[in-house]
Amino acid sequence: MIFPRRRAGRGPVAVLAVLAGALVLAGCGIRPTQVPVDAGPAPSRVPCQVSAVDIAPQAGRAGVPVRVYLVCASQLMSVDRTAETTEEKAPADRVATAQALLDELQREPLSSEHEAGFSTYVRGPLLLNAGRRDDPTGTLRLSRQPEDLPPAALAQIVCTLLENGAATDGSVLLGGPGEYAPRAYTCPNATKERPDSAVPTTDTPRLAD
Repeated sequence: MIFPRRRAGRGPVAVLAVLAGALVLAGCGIRPTQVPVDAGPAPSRVPCQVSAVDIAPQAGRAGVPVRVYLVCASQLMSVDRTAETTEEKAPADRVATAQALLDELQREPLSSEHEAGFSTYVRGPLLLNAGRRDDPTGTLRLSRQPEDLPPAALAQIVCTLLENGAATDGSVLLGGPGEYAPRAYTCPNATKERPDSAVPTTDTPRLAD
């Protein structure tokens, strides 16, 4: 008795046929449909740079070009400003120059600076006066104790004064309204990179004559 011959399994053949069809479709340029994924908006880029064409003289103000330090991307970066100050080096004018720089730090960033991501941590009113009789030469006294200011604000003040020659010997001698002795603050690169850290100090120089 002859039994009918069984056909070979069709399962593997069918799978291969499906795969072959998919390859043909891919070769024809037909791509399988993909489900769109919403990854959200692209991250905004903060340039931290003000174009020269955006640096316009402040309306109605006469002064000299200065460079002040603002905060951008968690770092201190300098911007160009026009401050109401003089280029004289007399002691009285030195205090006036330092106050003019402090006033610039207390101003809200210009529109071009704001758009570039700049901000200031220096909040007024803040005033600067000359040192007392027993203070070291070149001391400036703030209307608030420097140590009570936010670290970033103090870093802005110190680095701005140093940048514009309002201090000597590579440090800024700052005191407050109290009886505490002034301290000599410096502005190394580490302070510019991490303004939220404590502003470093160095040895206080000689007393005034």
